[in-house]
Amino acid sequence: MRSTLLLIWACLLLQPIYAQFLSDKADVQAFDGFFDFHYVPAEGSIFLEVHDLGTEFLYVHSLSSGVGSNDLGLDRGQLGDGVVVKFIRSGNKLLLIQPNQDYRAVTDNALEKQSVEQAFAQSVLFGFPIKETQGDTFLINLTPFLMLDAHGVANRLDRAKEGSYRVDASRSTLWMDRTKAFPQNVEFEALLTLAGKPKGKHLRTVTPDAKSLTVIQHHSFVELPDDDYQPRMFDPRCGSYPMSYLDYATPIWEPIRKQFITRHRLAKQNPAAQSSPAVEPIIYYLDPGTPEPIRSALIEGASWWNEAFEAIGYEDAFQVKLLPEGADPMDLRYNMIQWVHRSTRGWSYGGSITDPRTGEILKGHVSLGSLRIRQDFLIAQALMDRPFEKRDDNHEAMLEMALTRIRQLSAHEVGHTLGFAHNFAASTNDRASVMDYPHPTLDIKGGKVDFSNAYDTGIGEWDKVTVAYSYSEVPDGEGEAAYLRGLLDAAFESGLLYITDSDARPQGGANADAHLWDNGADPVEELEHVSDIRRTAMDQFSIDNIRTGASYSTLEDVFVPVYFFHRYQTEAAVKWIGGMTYAYQVKDGVQPEWEPISGSKQTRALEEVLATLEPEFLAIPEDVLALFPPRAPGFGRSRESFKGHTGVAFDPVGAAETAADMTLGLLLNAERLNRISVQHAMDRGLPSLAEVFEEINKTVFEPEASDDLEGEIRQTVQQRTLHHLLNAASQSQTTPQVKAEIFAFLNELASQWQRGKDAFSQELLREYQLYREDPTDFKVIPAPKIPDGSPIGCGHWH
Repeated sequence: MRSTLLLIWACLLLQPIYAQFLSDKADVQAFDGFFDFHYVPAEGSIFLEVHDLGTEFLYVHSLSSGVGSNDLGLDRGQLGDGVVVKFIRSGNKLLLIQPNQDYRAVTDNALEKQSVEQAFAQSVLFGFPIKETQGDTFLINLTPFLMLDAHGVANRLDRAKEGSYRVDASRSTLWMDRTKAFPQNVEFEALLTLAGKPKGKHLRTVTPDAKSLTVIQHHSFVELPDDDYQPRMFDPRCGSYPMSYLDYATPIWEPIRKQFITRHRLAKQNPAAQSSPAVEPIIYYLDPGTPEPIRSALIEGASWWNEAFEAIGYEDAFQVKLLPEGADPMDLRYNMIQWVHRSTRGWSYGGSITDPRTGEILKGHVSLGSLRIRQDFLIAQALMDRPFEKRDDNHEAMLEMALTRIRQLSAHEVGHTLGFAHNFAASTNDRASVMDYPHPTLDIKGGKVDFSNAYDTGIGEWDKVTVAYSYSEVPDGEGEAAYLRGLLDAAFESGLLYITDSDARPQGGANADAHLWDNGADPVEELEHVSDIRRTAMDQFSIDNIRTGASYSTLEDVFVPVYFFHRYQTEAAVKWIGGMTYAYQVKDGVQPEWEPISGSKQTRALEEVLATLEPEFLAIPEDVLALFPPRAPGFGRSRESFKGHTGVAFDPVGAAETAADMTLGLLLNAERLNRISVQHAMDRGLPSLAEVFEEINKTVFEPEASDDLEGEIRQTVQQRTLHHLLNAASQSQTTPQVKAEIFAFLNELASQWQRGKDAFSQELLREYQLYREDPTDFKVIPAPKIPDGSPIGCGHWH
């Protein structure tokens, strides 16, 4: 009885203490959680209670609502930075400080830690006047901090040359729908209106009034994880992303830079068992706003990863569910797959919030562009033989191909949020990873394009390796380093390959095994195959590739993926020219030494790449050209349409110029030409620049141009080739030896043009002579811009 009375008395004593905060304000709404806070509707203010000064926590900003433009990149659900912060007191202020996580001293020596902290700058994110104090608890007005453009929307618009914008406080407010408190996190939102004078074109297309842009920004204060998580070492061959910092407490004989992979926390309930459920499974939640049949496809594709976790002894450790009703997708407790709408087709991507101290992934968030599935549907529609000849609802095959790709896309982007990087060598390695960018694998059967094997299904063999490296438990009695190295050595001994982003990009890229949107172990052989598919599809293309009643103008746009179907395999094939095979080697590893591509392979690649410049390759069949009248009202050309020089009329020469320019830009890249020169100097069995230029001459300049459309295409290719040669000679990174070879070739061409009697030869000579008179005045005349058209996505890298 006495203890009960004491408890009641203690509660009565405590009640006035909490009541003292904001006691002068009416209608205060209290939120109890990781931080207690109070909302005062009459003022539109949030007051935060702060105690335990100096305790670190995680601060994350993000966008709850977006702008809807792929070019601006401000998407619904976009994550911002996740940074460690803490409150400290100075006089009458609390300062929100972000410590510097890049430079540390991991030691028990407090003074050594302090010396590093004082050596490098910290950042004060905001200063808050203390409004009230009760014991060790301080009350601050959080509202001004929440009303900042923390996500940097104005900065993004400024960098994109869309105009100068600022937050208009009179049209901004706290947004309470998803402002909530939980034991381990508190979530805040603010509706911000940015006002300014629009200058660019992108913002105008996605806002009712481009002078006023309104978004909802989200802020999270989150308790940091406990110290039970064990960071895992990074190996450049492991297929994961690294996080790193400098540890100044490291002994001099060891590397000062520490690198660890990023991964979710995962542990077995029974570590000794060969197979066991996880203590806490990794669960991803799908945006319930995703429509069917896409919803089911996304869940199925993302769930493929569970197969890789099963392979390392976990039971249902990776799960995909529909987001519960009322749950906030921006809440850090939920890994999300979000369906994002934009005005144009664009990239999907997977991002993560990690603990900056350890690399532990706290939230994975996938953003999938809703228009991207339509591009695969369009590819199938364009390549099929008369799909709408008999009925307009004949879309099953096209839809199935698109859904097969969206399953793979779901797995791919979730893979990023599990900590995995691209593996662009997988397409040359029997489609060994969903972390590649897959081009549809098509064939010709019975004279028609066959789609039955367009995209792979299920997780790849390389994906099982990355999951094993990142998430498997090291067996008792084995050292972690030796165990992980053994996993990778076994994978590479089995023939698996791993090459990631920087070595796979087409412009100047040198790795012969890693390409984007390609197929097959032999990229040259596949380019020939893709060219056959392209020709088959062009020859059978007809009015029945669109539905009854559709404008002929839409038919022109359907033809775009057919005409440029070879573009990505051309990128793969051209990388054999001046190319190399290499991997990310480590001492005592099992991967092979680097070496240049053999001379015979380089010669074969050059022949096949130059074939894409032939007029008969670039010319559109006459019966297809007859289907492209001037555009109808309401069907103007877009970024995904052919460009040209003939106004309202379709320009077949402009289409050819665009395709040829793509090939020439890859082939005559300055870095590629430099490599060809150096490789030949090291090994006379490899092609010289003179030999490459001679083959270009035979294909492009020596044949006489006819007086028909193919002749005009040949002349256009000649002019674009001249401009790319001049451009390469003008680049600062082009070596003197390569410049000398370019001018030797151009002088030889000039002699040919002087002997020529036709007007076009004289025009080429005139352009070259103008360049020689004043090279500093030279500017490449751009060809018509190639339409957006990656097999799924658009032409911006991510």
